[in-house]
Amino acid sequence: MENKRVTHTARLILRVWNCGLFALVWFLYYNARMFDTYRITGGLFSVACFLAVYTILCDVYKAFRIASTAIGEIVFSQFLSFAMSDFLLYVECCLVYNDYVNIFPGAAAVCGQVLGTIAIVMAAKHYFMKHVEPQTTLLLYGGKATRQTARAFEERLLCKYQHLFRILHREQEGISDTHLHRRISDCETVIMYEVSPDRRAVVEAMCLENRKNIYFTPNIEDILDLGCETKQLLDTPLMKYKYRYADRWRAFFKRLLDIVFALFFLALFSPFMLVVAAAIKIEDGGPVFYRQERYTSGGRRFYILKFRSMIVDAEKKGMIPSTDHDPRITKVGRIIRATRLDESPQFFNILRGDMSFVGPRPERVEHVHMYTEQLPEFSYRMRVKGGLTGYAQVFGKYNTSAYDKLLLDLMYIEKQSLLLDVKLVLLTIRTIFQKESTEGFDVRQSSQMQETARREK
Repeated sequence: MENKRVTHTARLILRVWNCGLFALVWFLYYNARMFDTYRITGGLFSVACFLAVYTILCDVYKAFRIASTAIGEIVFSQFLSFAMSDFLLYVECCLVYNDYVNIFPGAAAVCGQVLGTIAIVMAAKHYFMKHVEPQTTLLLYGGKATRQTARAFEERLLCKYQHLFRILHREQEGISDTHLHRRISDCETVIMYEVSPDRRAVVEAMCLENRKNIYFTPNIEDILDLGCETKQLLDTPLMKYKYRYADRWRAFFKRLLDIVFALFFLALFSPFMLVVAAAIKIEDGGPVFYRQERYTSGGRRFYILKFRSMIVDAEKKGMIPSTDHDPRITKVGRIIRATRLDESPQFFNILRGDMSFVGPRPERVEHVHMYTEQLPEFSYRMRVKGGLTGYAQVFGKYNTSAYDKLLLDLMYIEKQSLLLDVKLVLLTIRTIFQKESTEGFDVRQSSQMQETARREK
């Protein structure tokens, strides 16, 4: 309860501050220039529009997750939410006024919103860390998971969420029910990592009986169930699987959205793309673009287009996946990789129909062969057209494991909709500025991929 009270109070204060500051500047400056009549009504309507857009974007960017998110990430998510809302209302003002309106009062409002948001979030986070205790937690790992992989999972979890969870017990799923019941009774939360479905059902029953918080890592069958809908054909409940990716009307509108997005972003990024092309040419005189064979829907191959970010002939000795601090990456390459500008030529792939704007990332041929050898279900990703951005790109990282990439991409395939596509495009804007999302493979992963690629040949 203390957890929710702190976060709910912080949400309310953030809404009042950011919307109140917008309303103040709007009524004192912009509203008077935009409306000749109905100034109060028009002003209130504009404030309501700001509040609606701001609330929607905060929901998309998870900008109110005070408890579980770092201060910098919360502030940046808030900034994206109110800055986009401010800009949309500024555009509205210019269109209604039929002329450009001074942007500086609006910019001053944004600065005030940023400073206020930083102060509110820091105060809320400080209070939360001081007064709210982390939940005592049982980490239960499955029989197929080793203690080492369970430890690695725990380290990743506590690296970001140590203030939320305190691991009190670590147990393997094979422990007796009596011992398990005692462990569950000791804790507030149970996290199940790679636990088998049968054992998970037993643990869930114990947790529900004792009102414990439950987290678990899903398997492929859990994700596929997301694509089902309830059917009331009998008095016995039935679930029917829906082939969402086979809906022709959805495919038509998705293609239309792809073209609109691709043309818009080409127009927006074209000046930057010209600068990048010139910089690559000036640095070493090599080719500007890099073409690489990838898989897309139905196992069809195509050549993806990217700005070259590595030295010429970087893979003349064979496929070598990129690692952190890879010496083959050029100076320009490091910049365009960090900002994702190396991917911008793929707008042309989208216009050609090779890719979609949103979808599973089309993997290179060698990677697909390696992943499907280890995990045959990886081919499920090719049910739909590959995308420039998607679930795995937004919620995963470059070096996310093949299995976790598959789960993330299957989540998208089973839940896909035009609204979800728009949401993922908006989330991609935030992802571009997250350094961890561009982490390369470690040396072990890279060596394993090279060895598999050699065997494929």
